[in-house]
Amino acid sequence: MENVKPKLWSLSYLNVCMANFLMACSFNLLMPSIPLYITEQMGVAQSKTGVVLASYAIALMFVRPFSGYIVDIYSRKKILLISFSCYVLIFFGYFWATTVLLFVIVRFLHGITWGLSTVSSSTLAIDVVPSERRAEGIGYYGTFMNVAMAIGPFVAIHIYNNWGFDRLLECAIVMGMLGIVTVALIKAPARPKPEDVQKLSLDRFFLVKGWPIFLNQLLPCFAWGTIGPFVAQYGKQINIPNAGIFFLFWAGGIVASRVFAGRLVDKGKIHQVNVSAMMIVAIAFCSFALIHNIYAFCIAGLFIGVGFGMMFPALQTLYINMAENSQRGTANSTYLIGFDLGLAIGMLLGGYITGIFSFERLYLIASGLCVISVFVYWFSSRIIFEKNRLR
Repeated sequence: MENVKPKLWSLSYLNVCMANFLMACSFNLLMPSIPLYITEQMGVAQSKTGVVLASYAIALMFVRPFSGYIVDIYSRKKILLISFSCYVLIFFGYFWATTVLLFVIVRFLHGITWGLSTVSSSTLAIDVVPSERRAEGIGYYGTFMNVAMAIGPFVAIHIYNNWGFDRLLECAIVMGMLGIVTVALIKAPARPKPEDVQKLSLDRFFLVKGWPIFLNQLLPCFAWGTIGPFVAQYGKQINIPNAGIFFLFWAGGIVASRVFAGRLVDKGKIHQVNVSAMMIVAIAFCSFALIHNIYAFCIAGLFIGVGFGMMFPALQTLYINMAENSQRGTANSTYLIGFDLGLAIGMLLGGYITGIFSFERLYLIASGLCVISVFVYWFSSRIIFEKNRLR
């Protein structure tokens, strides 16, 4: 008789996913609207918008390592409730952020609460997912955030253009409050109490043995960081009528990939999934840079989504399967630090590259880095993982 798979879609798992979606959607309402607001309403020069946008990424760099340690020591549900509540409260700060400095401070505080919320949420998701379906569960959980990343900007631009920034903030606050309610409904599994005093070391904040994988991760994450800030500008330059269509295909690719990629990883094909995903993204970015028509624009978006949708849960599973159960939060924060750092580098260097060269050059560089990541993965990350894997 075939073994019956344990149930994945429990009420607690669904609530974690919905809380993740609402949190990510409220956050992504601000991503495209803040540059518009500070340039159009506050008169900030376009060249200085990066300071405001980067302030939350800098905050993430500070909080990610400590957040992993915190969620490994204390109740993950309580940490999520506290950090999520603070995250929602900080939205009110934007109403009074009338100067660039105040905007940077509010954005920085938002980055701290966002970082702690995402680490505790993703770790709690792992706790409520059966171990036999972990990669599949991580994949679906990530899909909720990825869909929010696609939907959020569309909704944000519509609300901003029709009703303004204040109404946009009100919508984000309502979404956040609904997210807090879903977190409160989660039934977190009981965890064994940690040691009386856990010795502090670098490995409590960063999964040290995952360092080579972390460096490998930065290459495709750089490419990811070039999508949100520059695709709309690139589409306008190559005469795409509505560049926003890219994000629909991109989100569709991410969702489609989650149907099969997690199951392949759970069947032991994690290396095949990662290598295939990196090559798919490399080819898609190359086509994106070289072929200028609406069909290539959309198809490239679809396969960029497929590649990253396969890759990110598989990369996250590498860290988790190298960590002790008491270090799941550390493993998650290490993965998220790599994601955030690669994203930030892609945004910052992307602006520099497009300013001096072109968007085509930027996406060719992104493609090249993904090709390099394949070789780094196969000859370094794969070997490191096999030597250190615990499950």
